[in-house]
Amino acid sequence: MTVVVSHLSNPEGQHALATAIAEARSRGTRLVVVAPAPKAGAGRDAALDELDARLEQVGVEHEITEVAGDLAEGLVLTAARTDAELIVIGLRRRSPVGKLILGAGAQRILLEAPCPVLAVKS
Repeated sequence: MTVVVSHLSNPEGQHALATAIAEARSRGTRLVVVAPAPKAGAGRDAALDELDARLEQVGVEHEITEVAGDLAEGLVLTAARTDAELIVIGLRRRSPVGKLILGAGAQRILLEAPCPVLAVKS
């Protein structure tokens, strides 16, 4: 069983990552981080190397998976492949009117996820 989270450098992504780390530790399970694959010809993102070192330092068993294409689809497929018990996603704060509309990626994850989804806002 795993906890799955996407790797985004924005505040929502960082908050989701911190929550996912805490969830993985409290559940005693592995953390799988899904990151966008680099563009053709580009090497691995240095931020992923830093993330790998950070997760090693805090003692979380983990895997970093890079996916090409749609990140929401990659997150759902990774959750299914790893028999995830939880997906953690970050949401940004919205205006009162904007609260009626959820982002397309978040909506797809919520509707297609093979396990519970924890949505955290920063």
